[in-house]
Amino acid sequence: MTTPDLDLTTTKPGHHPLRDGVLTLDRRLFEAAAHRHWPGAGPVLPRLGRSANHGVLWCVAAAALAASRTPRARRAATRGLASLGLASLAVNTLGKRSVRRSRPALDPVPLIRRLGRQPITTSFPSGHAASAAAFATGVALESPAWGAVVAPVAASVALSRVYTGAHFPSDVLAGAALGAGAAFAVRGLVPTRSQAIPPARPRAEVPALLEGEGLVLVANTAAGTAERARALRDELPRAEVVECAPQDVAAALEEAAGRARVLGVCGGDGTVNTAARVALKHRLPLAVLPGGTLNHFAYDLGVEDARDLARALRQGDAVRVDVGRFSCGERHGVFLNTCSVGVYPELVRERERWSHRIGGWPAGLLAARRVLRADRHPLEAEFRGRTRPLWLLFAGNGTYHRVGLAPGRRLDLADGQLDVRVVHGGRRPAARLLAAALAGPLTRSPAHAAVQVGRLRLDHVAPGTLLAYDGEVIDVEGRVTLEKLPEALTVYRPVTGY
Repeated sequence: MTTPDLDLTTTKPGHHPLRDGVLTLDRRLFEAAAHRHWPGAGPVLPRLGRSANHGVLWCVAAAALAASRTPRARRAATRGLASLGLASLAVNTLGKRSVRRSRPALDPVPLIRRLGRQPITTSFPSGHAASAAAFATGVALESPAWGAVVAPVAASVALSRVYTGAHFPSDVLAGAALGAGAAFAVRGLVPTRSQAIPPARPRAEVPALLEGEGLVLVANTAAGTAERARALRDELPRAEVVECAPQDVAAALEEAAGRARVLGVCGGDGTVNTAARVALKHRLPLAVLPGGTLNHFAYDLGVEDARDLARALRQGDAVRVDVGRFSCGERHGVFLNTCSVGVYPELVRERERWSHRIGGWPAGLLAARRVLRADRHPLEAEFRGRTRPLWLLFAGNGTYHRVGLAPGRRLDLADGQLDVRVVHGGRRPAARLLAAALAGPLTRSPAHAAVQVGRLRLDHVAPGTLLAYDGEVIDVEGRVTLEKLPEALTVYRPVTGY
């Protein structure tokens, strides 16, 4: 059987059979959509498409997510907007300029469907579809539940561009692919919190509290915890919640430890530190509900709200984590997050002076300006056998890792290490501190260094030196010792559901 020769003599210059075939199919699909009857779509899709002009619809959706007051929803809103911004930048700088495609002819589109003002930009790719896909994908990567809510709206916006005759189907598909890609690119730069959940080890044997009976949770009312405490009571109706003022937290925790099977705490990192000391003393498992501004320990555990903690308590999921300990003469204490001497404790104390007047973040900026501009000399201490000037010595309870552009987080809360960062003394403390912050872990330079050790001793610390631990500040002098208590504390954390 012979195969007939392909006659190329009729092929026109610039003619590409595959490309032209795709464009022909695209036009036929567009015409089929234009002639098709869409029940109920007439009053909805055009208005929905118009509401997405300039990203207005997605800004409103982000505001609604942020209003839910849950950390996961706020992060989802932020990630959705960041993904939208990157997608819009890519469409306007690369997509529209690289492919000069005319808009579809409106003859097949019924007059009632058409937009009042037709777009004047090129057709490929669809900016509306890119923005919709970017926002929905960004939200879903951070919170699948909220992503499921946003996805139908995003799909309807993308569909409206074909329905109203503004774009060919391939324009919409290309825009959606570009938008989804932008969301994944943002995740590469700033990973989602679920990507950095620490390993569920070593597991601990703890009671499973199906309705919360045996849990006594102390809530610091100064941290605005009433709503979170009510949410936990709704999840675990037999749990006991004790609300008290900051000055009564320590006494309330001691009293609660006398009758609790599980000691619970709701507050910021300082309140959680107090609860950890009591739990260690009474050998009780600890349940932490974040209720402060930063909540580093709870978030590194993977506990963000009452639902996370309730799931762990009902299922009896818990792990053992390391605890840091410091001692200076007769004074000693523990830290779950960080312990530091030098500039940072001074910044913490200065921030506390102003936070109740102007708010936390403005107070932090003012404190940094005052501390770094003050005419003071670096701390001098004997560190690893040498006496040297130090602007800052930071010790983390566990190794902090940076993934992408995100701030450092601990991926293992039981690694047995103190993550020690040192900023050496010298001129320009602000530049040295900034360089150390940007450099990340395991770096060495004339300005800063980082090591991981199990124990650290500072000698000849000058009187009046400030030491900060989990947001609290005390005075130290002489010898200061930092060490790890491996796997000393048992804490509830959700192991499944990620």
